Amino acid sequence: MRKLLISLILLIILAVGVFAYWAVGNQAPNPNARSTKIFVIQKGASVREIGNSLKREGLIKDPVVFFVYIKLYGQDRKIQAGDYRLSPSMTLEKVIDELNHGTLDRWITIPEGYRAEEIADVLEKEIPSYEEFWRGVLNENEGYLFPDTYLIPRDAEINMVVKTMRNNFNRKIQEIGLSPDDKNLSRTIILASLIEREAVTSEEKPLISGVINNRLRRGMAFDIDATIQYVKGRKGAWWPQITTDDYKSVDSLYNTYLNPGLPPGPIANPGIEAIKAALNPQTHSYYFYIHAAGKIYPAKTIQEHQSNIKKYLKN
Repeated sequence: MRKLLISLILLIILAVGVFAYWAVGNQAPNPNARSTKIFVIQKGASVREIGNSLKREGLIKDPVVFFVYIKLYGQDRKIQAGDYRLSPSMTLEKVIDELNHGTLDRWITIPEGYRAEEIADVLEKEIPSYEEFWRGVLNENEGYLFPDTYLIPRDAEINMVVKTMRNNFNRKIQEIGLSPDDKNLSRTIILASLIEREAVTSEEKPLISGVINNRLRRGMAFDIDATIQYVKGRKGAWWPQITTDDYKSVDSLYNTYLNPGLPPGPIANPGIEAIKAALNPQTHSYYFYIHAAGKIYPAKTIQEHQSNIKKYLKN
């Protein structure tokens, strides 16, 4: 009986200790604080990492209580990467409530090779302040909206979005020795956009650049399908399937089957590897290529090219 009583007392003491620990962990670090700060959650951050960061920033008292609370109530899936306005005067429950109600900013990822309209679609979905006229502004900056992941304010204006992407573009090209004021920049970005849309892998980008460069020197039409797709693209199908009839029927300066040389402007927003390839085309004697089963098959002559088509595409 005495052992049972001792066990019961110890259990009560333990329960009181856990409750006290939990209660203290839920308290505000500084109830009298009037200031707020922006707390940023990086993409891919774990609950444990978030808790430790909150503790370091003086926004919670105990990261262990934070972790247990999040897991106990299944809140981990509701927390998104982004930034939040928090205060040391907030209790743990209030902090978690703020984390569950959405970020001040949104993480936006722009893949390599997206055209301006595709970027507009992403922004329309993710940014509450989006307006339809943004599409026109983005189109005016085609080719220079650098593909990357950005933290964009929910109430952003389009000029700020474009400036952020273009500043990033300038930084990235300077890292590879290309100046934003380079007189040949427009030509380079047009070429890079063609390479970006044509290449299946990064490894083949210099090869494709070499083919385009060879054709350009000989005054040959590029015969690039993506340029026709760029003209025919519409909402929901920005890169539609085309037919051989389109080669002659699509009346546009962007049609590189009808018009030798460069199109009037970029057809997409290229990544850094495509820009590098445009600057450094591979030296070879190829003028043609096809893709089949994820591989590229270059050819030096039209006869060799037709043989590749028959061998790899018509079986």
